[in-house]
Amino acid sequence: MNWHDKNARIVIVGVGLIGGSYAMGLTRQGYRVCAIDTNAQSIEFGLQQGLFAEGSTEPRPELLAHADLLIMGLYPTVMLDWLRANQQHLRPGTLITDVSGVKSNIVDVAQAFLRPDLEFCASHPMAGKESSGIQNSDCRIFVDANFIITPTERNTPEGIAAVRQLAEILHFKTIRQLDIHAHDHMIGFLSQLTHAIAVSLMTCNDDAELADFTGDSFRDLTRIAKINDVMWSELFLLNRDILLDNIDCFSAELQRLRQFLQENDREGLQQLFRKSTARRLQFDANK
Repeated sequence: MNWHDKNARIVIVGVGLIGGSYAMGLTRQGYRVCAIDTNAQSIEFGLQQGLFAEGSTEPRPELLAHADLLIMGLYPTVMLDWLRANQQHLRPGTLITDVSGVKSNIVDVAQAFLRPDLEFCASHPMAGKESSGIQNSDCRIFVDANFIITPTERNTPEGIAAVRQLAEILHFKTIRQLDIHAHDHMIGFLSQLTHAIAVSLMTCNDDAELADFTGDSFRDLTRIAKINDVMWSELFLLNRDILLDNIDCFSAELQRLRQFLQENDREGLQQLFRKSTARRLQFDANK
């Protein structure tokens, strides 16, 4: 993939929030972007808004045959099915990347069945919004966000460099590389556990008057509880063992706090709060 060639053909399969935001950012940088999505309304919206130059509801062979970069914006298992069904249309040398939140049993599976003249270098943009869909596309969500590349021994230095350049073009702030297992452990805690906590907060109390009394703390903690049920159930189940371990770890810490309360242990609570404050300050220092 030659990023200096603005005529390079970029095809995005699945233009929801992330795929649409990729299209917006790349189009604004002067690249020619084509989109494929089974939702005709998404394609129509993207064309009307100028998010991409060409769109199709079908994986047209002539469109795929000219792709230099294929960005998969589909759910992980759907992505595997799509690649199996359509890889024969891709020209030799096409670079493929994704946006999936889970890598184990996805990246290795894809790399095992893809043609040897295709390269799949997986990646994960750590960005999003509470609202999904191409109508909410906004490439500004990538600015100052984190981007993870998850290469394997099957990837070339050129492929990894091209995916890194993609992140740079979209203005991600921090770009890191992790192997697929380290990625899933990290994401299981930082993303999936936090979504599980937010969902649990919203479902543990059904008082209809809560919204009339809530403050910023509850709103901040539950911002991500408005959740895509299809996508997140798939991500949770694909990363089930790691997420279960993180839930057990969180539950144990919450039980420790509960014990301090039960025993009227003010010093225990204060030590816990000081530890929490110190660790949160480390996050603030990395902004």
